Amino acid sequence: MGDTPVADVLPELNIRLISGVRYFVVENLRSARRFMKACDKTINIDSLHFTELNEHTPETDIAAMLRPMHEGHDIGVISEAGCPAVADPGAGLVAVAQRYGYEIVPLVGPSSIIMSLMASGFNGQSFAFCGYLPIDDSKRTPVLKEMERRIRRERQTQIFIETPYRNHRLIEDLCRRLPSDLLLCIASDISGPRQSIITKSLGEWKKTEYNYDKIPTIFLLYS
Repeated sequence: MGDTPVADVLPELNIRLISGVRYFVVENLRSARRFMKACDKTINIDSLHFTELNEHTPETDIAAMLRPMHEGHDIGVISEAGCPAVADPGAGLVAVAQRYGYEIVPLVGPSSIIMSLMASGFNGQSFAFCGYLPIDDSKRTPVLKEMERRIRRERQTQIFIETPYRNHRLIEDLCRRLPSDLLLCIASDISGPRQSIITKSLGEWKKTEYNYDKIPTIFLLYS
């Protein structure tokens, strides 16, 4: 979610359920505590138990995070940005919970991947989320060419992300390496105060002034 009131993006049921959970696995402790306080200003943050799970967490540590469930407690998973367990470290925890046979309850909420596709005008019947593209030029070029092949032959929308401070470099790379008739949708700060979702051809993006520096952004390609 962007920096926006919780009630604007989450159903009341979610907020009610969150307020009743005492154990959480989170991607970032500080932002998770801030999020909980935004959900319920009366909540006693110090009564909650948080365990961090991020890209640096060893896989061997994940199973132990489910100990509260073994003792009969619910565990909430909070993603740093986007939708929990989708392009998110929380997926590893869910996989272990499934192996133990615990009930998994996904809550309705915003997914930047789906929301960007909804607003792009691209094919929502066939699409692929490709995560981060390779940084190295020699590896990135063949990946982009394969994406173009899927777009042309399979009519499949290609969706991907980038570290926010490299957004401009990525846009420049797309404009330089791919045909100018391909369409690029840039969906930035979804649900936030600076939300912008714009679709143009790569040829048009070459001539456009933009500023997506350090803003969480989803990129989509189609034709």
